Amino acid sequence: MLHSRRNLYRSSRSAYESFLMARNIAVHGRMKPIGPNQLPYGNAFFCTSGNPLGEQVGITKGKDRAEASRETKKLNVPSAFIFTNSSHRDGSIYKNSCLDVFCVKKRGETQLEPMRISDPANCFPDQKRCRVHFECDMMQFFSLKLAKVPMNASSVQLYGYIAARDYLDLSLNYIVNHSRDNPLMVRQGSLIEMTGPKRGITMTSPVLVEYDMRIKEGEQEEYDLQLIDGATDFCEVTTPSHPFTSQINGDCGAVDITLAHVVNAVEATIDVIVSEVRSGFNLSLGSYVFVGGSYQGIELLRDIIGESCVITRRYVIAVEMDSWMHLKLMVGREGSKYDDLERHCRFKANLHGYAHRQILLEHASISLKVTWSAMP
Repeated sequence: MLHSRRNLYRSSRSAYESFLMARNIAVHGRMKPIGPNQLPYGNAFFCTSGNPLGEQVGITKGKDRAEASRETKKLNVPSAFIFTNSSHRDGSIYKNSCLDVFCVKKRGETQLEPMRISDPANCFPDQKRCRVHFECDMMQFFSLKLAKVPMNASSVQLYGYIAARDYLDLSLNYIVNHSRDNPLMVRQGSLIEMTGPKRGITMTSPVLVEYDMRIKEGEQEEYDLQLIDGATDFCEVTTPSHPFTSQINGDCGAVDITLAHVVNAVEATIDVIVSEVRSGFNLSLGSYVFVGGSYQGIELLRDIIGESCVITRRYVIAVEMDSWMHLKLMVGREGSKYDDLERHCRFKANLHGYAHRQILLEHASISLKVTWSAMP
C-alpha cells in the first residue's frame, strides 16, 4: 500500500512541476540555469552579487508584504515565497488547484509515528545493515523566531500552527500548534518553542509548509491580529543542505524559519524524563547535529521545573547517518542563569537501536533515551 501511494504521489508531481516552471517563468521572465553566483533557496533563485545572503526575486502578497520584504532585504534575511491565494482564513487555499497535489483539504494530523520497528531477520549477517530500511533525505527545522510584531508591542500572545506535509501521508505534521485558549507568550526577536515534528519529515519530494498564526488581542477572536497565513513549498532539489533562514511576512508581523535539507538522514527520537525532583530549577536542553559540513544547534527544551514535578517530553530530529548527535544539558537554580551546571553526552546515528543515559543531579534525576529509526 505504501509503495502504491508513493508511486501515485510521484506520478502526480508532473502537474506540480509544470506549475513550478510556469511560476519561475512568471517571476524571472525566462528560465535561467543556476550560475556560479546564484544560490537556490526553496524554489526561487537568490542572486548573491553584492549580498552574501542573497536577494529574492519572488512574488509577495499585497503592498504591506512587499514593503515588509524590502525591510527584510535590508537585514539580509530573504523573504520566503508565499503561494498566491493560500490563505486559510478566507478559504482560498482550499480552492487553489496548484496545491491539490499536497491534499491541503486533508486537515487531520499525521498518525504515523517514527519508524521504530526492527526485526533481526531483516538485518544482514554483520547486523550493521538492514535489508528493509535505509537512510533518506529529510527536512530539519532548526528554529522559529518571532521577527516582527505590530508597533508598541514588545511581547505578544501567539496561537495557531506551522506544519509540514511530505509524501508519506500528506497529513499535517505540526512543528508548533497552540490553541487560542493556550497561547504562547513570545517577545519580539525571541524563539518560538517548537513542539514537533511528530515524526521525521521526508524530503525525497517537495515539502509544503503551511502556517496560520494569530496574535491574541482580547477576549473576542474577532479582534485578533493575523501574524502569518499561507503556504510555502521547499523543493528537494534546490533546498540547501546547510541551515538557511527565510522570513515569512504576514499582515501583522513576520516569522523567521531556519531549516535545512539533511542528506542520508535517519530519525532520532529523544525521550526526556525528569523525575525525583527535590527542588525547583531551570532546565535547558539542546541538540547539536552535523549538517552542511558543521555542527548546528537546536533548542529542544527551556523550562522551569517545579518541586514534586515529573515531566516527559519527546523530540524527533533528522541526523546524518554515521554522524554523532550531541546533547547539551544545562541546569541552574531557580531564578538564576542556566550555566550553573552543564552536562554533555553524544550518540552515534544508526538505522536501528537505542542508547540511554541517566544523569543524577542534586536537583533531580534526568533520563535521556535516544532511539534510532529509518524512514521507509
